[in-house]
Amino acid sequence: MPLRLVVGAQYRDSALSVYIKIAALAMREENCRAKVTTIATYLGLSVSEVERALTQLTTAGSDGIAEVITRRRTSRDGEGESAERWVRPAEPDELFVWLPARAATSLPPRQLRLYAVIAYAQVRRMPLSLAELRAVVRHQYGDSAGEPLGERQVMRLLDDLEGTGWVTIHRRQGPRGRHAYEAHQRPLHPVLDDTDTAPATPPAPAARAAATPDIHDGSAPRTADGSPATEEDRTTDRPLTSEGCGGIRRRRDAGSSPPGHGEKRSNKTAAGSYRGPGLQLSPRVWQVLEPVRHELERISPYVLRRIGQEIGRQLSAGVGTERLTARLTARYSRLTAAGPAAEHAHRGEVGRWILGAGLVRHGCRLPSCESGTTWSTGERCHLCANISATAQEIAAEEEARAQRRTVVEPRPEPPAPPRPPTRWLPWPPPPEPGPEPPGPDVREQLRAAATPEAVRQALVEHGAPAAIRLYGRALVLPHLIDPEHDEGTPA
Repeated sequence: MPLRLVVGAQYRDSALSVYIKIAALAMREENCRAKVTTIATYLGLSVSEVERALTQLTTAGSDGIAEVITRRRTSRDGEGESAERWVRPAEPDELFVWLPARAATSLPPRQLRLYAVIAYAQVRRMPLSLAELRAVVRHQYGDSAGEPLGERQVMRLLDDLEGTGWVTIHRRQGPRGRHAYEAHQRPLHPVLDDTDTAPATPPAPAARAAATPDIHDGSAPRTADGSPATEEDRTTDRPLTSEGCGGIRRRRDAGSSPPGHGEKRSNKTAAGSYRGPGLQLSPRVWQVLEPVRHELERISPYVLRRIGQEIGRQLSAGVGTERLTARLTARYSRLTAAGPAAEHAHRGEVGRWILGAGLVRHGCRLPSCESGTTWSTGERCHLCANISATAQEIAAEEEARAQRRTVVEPRPEPPAPPRPPTRWLPWPPPPEPGPEPPGPDVREQLRAAATPEAVRQALVEHGAPAAIRLYGRALVLPHLIDPEHDEGTPA
């Protein structure tokens, strides 16, 4: 299974189960031809949930990749047959995780996602924390859709996952006192999908407590913690009347002017506090802002919310948390090292400095370029090196021209001899027309049979404009920014 399907927030939990089942059935020669109702029966899900998952898997995202390919089939008499489905082949450098197909039928979708993350971390020997597991499982419905679950909800999910036998939790045996998670390729005890070892009569479910319910997606705490309410609330404990909660509706202060005064009221209270909605930032945003955490008290909630939106936009675009943190750390250290005057100048506008200078990426048009250095390798960016070399050559030429202008002017030359009378010659014949450019049919044949060597040879012999007219921009432009080609041709 591609790792992007496991950690991607755009995919539902049920998409993992449907993908595994389709991938297992598509290993046959005729691919997967099971109906949606059949797949829902295999997985123990509703038909509508399977259809929603299939919609996400078969629809290409912003990167143009669809995980499941579907082909409709219709017989000769016009009657439709079940669609033929298969999964896309994985890329050579794509991250993936091996999962047994049996886990999709014996684990609920949310537990299956946790199991996939634990299996991937176990192979890569990466220690997992509860915060990292929270970032993977998210709410599916309601106003909190897309937000991570709470720590207590994830702990209950892990306890239930350990009870299935697919995972073993070694408590406080990992590095720095963390739990160590061990994923198994098969459950340690029989599960419901075992036809040979399943008991004849299933055990009776344990009775729930009669007090506060203990559900995975709910907001109430455990039974032993009592009621979630801390004080009496008239709006919920009593009928909505004018005597109980006040029937007067007050207008929101929108900066209206009182009579007799020409200045507007401020939207802030007397103490200058923010009156908007509460500020909520994700743990990844706080991790990026760690170098300037002591400066956040001086930033208004509005500017801090804009900073969080900018960080979230860059994280969604593929910029890693470590890269943003390193960028902000380096620029803030240079600012503080510049002296007390520069540090004092940005104190009052630290929020604007973070938005306008601290988080802005510097470099060329390549996304991997970070201030002239390739972030993944740490080497000098080849495009920035070409641009710098070109700029140096232009500067050297300008300096040479300036030096030639400053040379001592030569002595005045003697006057030129008188010009001989003009002799008119007949008008020269027009130049012979060159070879006509190939027509559309010839260009299509050239582009269909084009090879990288032919495109490079056309660039060398005819230049970039002529090569683009022959082979088109889609075939020529990749060779213009190819590092191997750029080393041999001038920038």
